[in-house]
Amino acid sequence: MNTINVQVSKEITKIIQRFIESGFEIYIVGGAIRDILMGKIVYDWDFTTNATPEQILNMFPEGFYDNIYGTVGVKSEEEGARPYEITTFRTEHGYSDSRRPDKVSWGSSLKEDLQRRDFTINAMALKPTSRPDSFEIIDMYDGNTDLKEKKIRAVGDASERFSEDALRMMRAVRIASELGFNIEDKTFYAIKQNASLINKIAKERIKDELIKLLKSQNAAEGITIFRDTGLMQEVLPELEKTFGVDQKSPGRHHIYDVGTHSVLALKNCKSYDPIVRFATLIHDAGKPQTYKKLDSGTITFYNHEMVGAKIAERIAERLKFSNKEKVKLVTLVRWHQFSVDERQTDSAIRRFIKNVGTDSISDMLDLRTGDRLGGGAKETSWRLEEFKNRIVEVQKQPFSIKDLKINGVDIMKILNIPSGPKVGEVLSKLFKEVESNKLKNEKTDLIKKVEELSKN
Repeated sequence: MNTINVQVSKEITKIIQRFIESGFEIYIVGGAIRDILMGKIVYDWDFTTNATPEQILNMFPEGFYDNIYGTVGVKSEEEGARPYEITTFRTEHGYSDSRRPDKVSWGSSLKEDLQRRDFTINAMALKPTSRPDSFEIIDMYDGNTDLKEKKIRAVGDASERFSEDALRMMRAVRIASELGFNIEDKTFYAIKQNASLINKIAKERIKDELIKLLKSQNAAEGITIFRDTGLMQEVLPELEKTFGVDQKSPGRHHIYDVGTHSVLALKNCKSYDPIVRFATLIHDAGKPQTYKKLDSGTITFYNHEMVGAKIAERIAERLKFSNKEKVKLVTLVRWHQFSVDERQTDSAIRRFIKNVGTDSISDMLDLRTGDRLGGGAKETSWRLEEFKNRIVEVQKQPFSIKDLKINGVDIMKILNIPSGPKVGEVLSKLFKEVESNKLKNEKTDLIKKVEELSKN
């Protein structure tokens, strides 16, 4: 018997003991075992049992059960912690839509339950022993070996697993990206053969997996696997089209094709925000449509950022991004081609800030850093650093009338006039002078200017 010592909380021990005392089998399953064997902190604890949902609820009256999959949720006593999920052994029958089983039946053994799971590293279980904190490792599909070899391998026939739930193909890519693993050859080939099945999956589920992939430590490598499996062509054909689009030409700094550059830009993006990372990945999606090679051999992509913004909007709508996520994504793609010429006026920099939005300036600079490094340039330049400094200085100036250190009430008191169009006219004049650096945005200076205006 292969056993392992696992430090579990008193709460988990109580759950296990309640099942054993009631005469039922209980096992720890899922990603927790993978994390334990890899020496990681476990945040989510899931269980499987031969007890039916009704029997589980008899043991845990405070639990909740509102699904067809036999999963009962038991709230944790720890504030903010995810509920424990306890699922009855089950078998699944028929996957006519490649998304969900046509029928779910309660199983009679752990083997039946584990054989329906996606990957070997997720198909292990821990069985309690007579000693506290000691568990027997149940590993019917050699998942521990795959874990040590850093391999993602489907349980049983890979094509069958993917035909049952096509999202598992994206899960394979995402988990490989998160863990820095490779996908085993037969499993990889099955994804390539079945990639088109991903179109049967709800776009929200696809988006969730894509976001998790982008959040991962090895996001760029994950995107490369995503493309190599054929899933990119199905999910993000706009990005697939960028590969092979040449950029190397006289007078241009790029040394990679558009697609390769985009993946490298993602790899070098400093942000951990998945929307910023996604914007970095697709920022040049408009280049295939705007490609032009001049007689001199120079390649241009004029207005590619405008075309790219429309593409970003379509992608966001197709994958069901929230409106807030869509606006941010489109904004970053639309305005990424900003100039950092030292001869720019304050007004030009103010326009940049207004276009991007003050909340997204650091995100845009993170994208620019990835863009530079992904194109073979240095991380920064003196012009870019000067541009950053000027952004800070320009933001000290007001961006609208409401930023003035004087308001309509002040105007009415100074001029002894009632509320009306005249108040707005005076505020507008003040703002124009402050914006053009003819007047300081200080209350005393503004009051003095209002008094001067009243004499004219």
